[in-house]
Amino acid sequence: MMNKKIYLLLLVFGASIVTIAQQIPASKQSKSVLILNATAHLGNGQIIENSAIGFVDGKINLVADARVIRLAKDAYDITIEAGGKHVYPGFIAPNSTLGLVEIDAVKSSNDEGEIGMMKPHVRSIIAYTADSKVIETVRPNGILMAQITPRGGRIAGTSSIVQLDAWHWNDAIIKENDGIHVNFPSTFRRSGSWFEPGGIEANKEYSKQISELAAFLTSAKAYLGASSKDRNLVLESTKGLFDGTQTLYINANEEKQITDAVQFAKENDIKKMVIVGGYEAHKTAELLQKNNVGVLLRRVHDMPLNEDHDIDLPYKAAKLLTDKGVLVGLENSGSHERMNTRNLPFLAGTCAAYGMEKEEALKLITSNTAKILGIDAQCGTLEQGKDATLFISEGDALDMRTNKLTNAFIQGRMISLETHQTKLNDKYKAKYNQK
Repeated sequence: MMNKKIYLLLLVFGASIVTIAQQIPASKQSKSVLILNATAHLGNGQIIENSAIGFVDGKINLVADARVIRLAKDAYDITIEAGGKHVYPGFIAPNSTLGLVEIDAVKSSNDEGEIGMMKPHVRSIIAYTADSKVIETVRPNGILMAQITPRGGRIAGTSSIVQLDAWHWNDAIIKENDGIHVNFPSTFRRSGSWFEPGGIEANKEYSKQISELAAFLTSAKAYLGASSKDRNLVLESTKGLFDGTQTLYINANEEKQITDAVQFAKENDIKKMVIVGGYEAHKTAELLQKNNVGVLLRRVHDMPLNEDHDIDLPYKAAKLLTDKGVLVGLENSGSHERMNTRNLPFLAGTCAAYGMEKEEALKLITSNTAKILGIDAQCGTLEQGKDATLFISEGDALDMRTNKLTNAFIQGRMISLETHQTKLNDKYKAKYNQK
């Protein structure tokens, strides 16, 4: 009986090894690459119809109109003829839990949150699994970078930004510990449960909860300003909020929440802040613009939250904000958020369908997000000196019908676009094509 149990365990363990098998990350770029004649969408609102995009040692060194430049025949080791296709900067998924959860129903594979309420010292990056099978499903749609973000509590913890082709979290980092995430108190509460929802009532603890959050930051400032012999890692981890090296990301959706959050940041000497969610941010657009506060807008493929809101409010929210001068990016948290990350470009496509210019909508998942995350000097657009993190698509990358990648590069390395789904597709095509 014991031998049978051991045998079964070995079978299960062996199956799990097969399940987590992942493509080998690409090697460092060793040969220079030139992409010719594609329509280049630079990510900053500009287009080059017949472009020449070159990169070497992981960095872009040429962005030009192919019709007016002259290059030596052997200027680049590899030339990709991409006439009729489109080239884009890699898309960025902010406020993401990619690599933190593999299977929701398996507790041991869920590392998106820690217990406790005030957790600025919890760093998501050390729990990030670079070879997650979920990650390989988002790359074929052009998502090549992500902000890995913890969940839960009043202060959820500290995020980091990664590229999505790596052996280990150390290899993946683009920007480590970029910001701290706060779940701002809500002004109301819903009674009941998910299967029997009740009514909506005011949160009587709202002011108290904000005061508790403010008291925590006051304690942190006092600790950082004193010379204590006893080290407090929790309070010490907030230092970047006060010296401007980190961003405070505040999750807030209601108009009053957002207004109070901006005031809260000012009163507590926070140098940089961003609103995450921002469902009613359009009502506070002037305040946000005046205080240089960006918004990572919640998933736009959603229904209105209130009965008296326009049915298409989620679709046009990005335009309402950008028209008022607010810097806007798109995030995709919520139900089934990891599997839905692959739909990020189509969220931008919906924004374009509801009033935004196509290249402005593209900025929502490229340059705007890069600016909000503080990585725009390195990525987000196709410009000389930036990382060669980009892809070639057969058609419009914001349209699910034509977003078909032929090549993708992360820091100049050509990465695999194979997934579990493509393997199954090839397998059964082979089976049913047999005669």
